[in-house]
Amino acid sequence: MSNIKQQVQEAVSFIEQQIGFRPEIGLILGSGLGIIANLIEEATAIPYHTIPHFPVSTVEGHAGELVAGHIGGKPVVMMKGRFHLYEGYTATYVTFPVRVLKALGVNQLIVTNAAGGVNAEFEVGDLMLITDHINNMGTNPLIGPNDKELGDRFPDMSEAYSKSLIQLAREVAVSKDYTLREGVYMGNLGPTYETPAEVRFARVIGADAVGMSTVPEVIAARHADMEVLGISCITNKAAGILEQPLSHEEVMEAAEQVKPKFLQLVLGIIGEL
Repeated sequence: MSNIKQQVQEAVSFIEQQIGFRPEIGLILGSGLGIIANLIEEATAIPYHTIPHFPVSTVEGHAGELVAGHIGGKPVVMMKGRFHLYEGYTATYVTFPVRVLKALGVNQLIVTNAAGGVNAEFEVGDLMLITDHINNMGTNPLIGPNDKELGDRFPDMSEAYSKSLIQLAREVAVSKDYTLREGVYMGNLGPTYETPAEVRFARVIGADAVGMSTVPEVIAARHADMEVLGISCITNKAAGILEQPLSHEEVMEAAEQVKPKFLQLVLGIIGEL
């Protein structure tokens, strides 16, 4: 962890020189959902590969750059593209950017993802507020020695997703006449989509949506005492529900269709923070 702390500081120093201000709100944008970055005022875009110690996105739909600026006068920084365990990165490396966001000044983090709908009532294009998650990835970003300056050895996860931010999102949705789903997100390792049997298992243990991201980042964020709001875009029915194959192209197409609604919701939330 001490080595991570030094690497975080080197990354932060580089980013601070580029952006010249202290962001308060952070966003991590999932597959096909990077459109929000296009609306940042006075934006500075920094490719991941230029930031010291930063991983690099290798997945279609993840642009691979850090974008900083202002939205409605609020100082924000967002990751346009994230990292996944299935890319071969360790959980510590996947969550390295979360540590960087915290050190930059971010205390409120909005995480988004594309997810498969396990709840049979969910439809493609629905937006789901994440109320809780299930870590089915077989690892945890906090494994190893703990640095007390970064967070507690045994962080509480009883409110992984901020109840106050969830309520704020509900209020914004009502003001825009949007219907939001709410549920539990189950993080799986990937990169294969779930089998029908795995989807049935997920449903039995209480999951409403499944995906291959988010959980490590949220754990690291809570370890760093950040408030988290999670939003899933339901881009497909999970395996076995419609008896048809799944594809990344389908995920990207669905994300494209829901962009206007997703955009207005997140912008509304940022405006109220």
